[in-house]
Amino acid sequence: MPTDTRLAGWAALVQTFGVQAPVRRPSAVSGQHIKASRREERGWNVFDKRYWPGESFGDQLGFALRHENLDLLVLKRLFEAVPPDTVTAFVRSAPTGAPNRRAWFLYEFLTGRTLDISDAAEASFTDLLDDRLYFTAAPRLSRRHKVRDNLLGTPAFCPVIRRTQALIEFGARDLGTKANEVIGRTGANVVVRAASFLLLADSRASFEIEGEKPPRGRLERWGRAVLQAGKNPLTIDEILRLHTVLIEDTRFTRAGLRLDGVFLGDRDHEGDPLPEFIGARSQDLPRLMQGLIAANERMREGELDSVLQAAATAFGFVYIHPFQDGNGRLHRCLIHHVLAERRFTPSGMVFPVSSVMLDRIDTYRDTLRAHSAPLMNFIEWRPTPERNVEVLNDSADLYRYFDCTEAAEFLYACVARAIDKDLPQEIDFLRRNDEALRRIMNMVEMPDRMAENLVRFIRLNEGKLGHKRREGEFEKLTDEEVASIEAIVREAFEGFESYASRQSS
Repeated sequence: MPTDTRLAGWAALVQTFGVQAPVRRPSAVSGQHIKASRREERGWNVFDKRYWPGESFGDQLGFALRHENLDLLVLKRLFEAVPPDTVTAFVRSAPTGAPNRRAWFLYEFLTGRTLDISDAAEASFTDLLDDRLYFTAAPRLSRRHKVRDNLLGTPAFCPVIRRTQALIEFGARDLGTKANEVIGRTGANVVVRAASFLLLADSRASFEIEGEKPPRGRLERWGRAVLQAGKNPLTIDEILRLHTVLIEDTRFTRAGLRLDGVFLGDRDHEGDPLPEFIGARSQDLPRLMQGLIAANERMREGELDSVLQAAATAFGFVYIHPFQDGNGRLHRCLIHHVLAERRFTPSGMVFPVSSVMLDRIDTYRDTLRAHSAPLMNFIEWRPTPERNVEVLNDSADLYRYFDCTEAAEFLYACVARAIDKDLPQEIDFLRRNDEALRRIMNMVEMPDRMAENLVRFIRLNEGKLGHKRREGEFEKLTDEEVASIEAIVREAFEGFESYASRQSS
């Protein structure tokens, strides 16, 4: 802890009541007056001494709800740890106060229990989440608490996304409209070819992220599944269908929701697990997946920003890890599903989000670990005779309540890169390539495929036809023709990033 401070808010409550949940950015109140009323210090939020709320449960809960990020996981486990009478007393201490009614609603929302309190009558409705601080769903009225429930999910699955400056700026750019405008200014033939290449690039990158290099047929089969994204409503059956497309050979990998544990990490010399991440217990999967689907629908109906919905649904899925294999690829497929269903992605197009993630693989992995690593301290497990993991404690809440802000910022940055750079670059490449082919074919008659290979070889060799190719399939070209063709390719691709920056497939 920072010097001369006392725990406050979530950290104080977790410490006092022995709550089994991580506090990701704890708060402390200084014993002194500080220059700023609040500062960040080595991962702590430090407040001036005048912010000290008091010692009681109600004092610290009120502080957390007013001054800290909403943490549904901590709140759920806190409510399970304290006697109901303690929460009842807090609500009754200010029955018309907005913070008290929010806490009352959240207690009954998260625990499923009903406190011995009469319905609120005199108070006016208040928003559960402040939409200046959080992204919210269309409100549902709770007349008992006089609260407008604008959470993004349900008690079974509920992400939270804070309204950060980065996400505000991404949303203001209206990237979906920009992508559609780029497509609208491009000829249909070029659009179809660009879409084909970007789909293949995304499929290949999605496998490479998992350390796999599948044959072309498997890539194309998975690409066709990705291209269907958004055409069917997102249901558990649809996710299971996509899984069967991915896992064609089920002799060694079970299709459908897994019936045992799953982990990511290494093994010791005896083959026993050394997990960095453990997925949800198999018995919790049906309810978690139903909750994920319900939350996705709630976000869609409430017209939450499409990329934020995609982040909450796709990252929530990969944290649950419902299958024995293929969770990462399906997680990225769900991104495409949401963006296509919400008409963010132009029809027939797939943004190469996986390609961008592969380029930023360290940041991608850091984003996943930033969420999952702190949870490992709260999962009790043991190795099984089959060298798998068995979770021993009730861990479902670790997967159903999460802050998706960092993941949403990462995904939005990937989508922005795909729209700002990858999509226009691919269209630019095809236009330049077509111009080079047209000029070459006007000069020398040859089959289309040979001309395409000729341009490709020259482009990948920094504007020159290599000696081996010159003496091989292109030996019938004269030196003058070769020189002219090399000049055509250099002119066509002048100003393009580099001759080798885009491999033609």
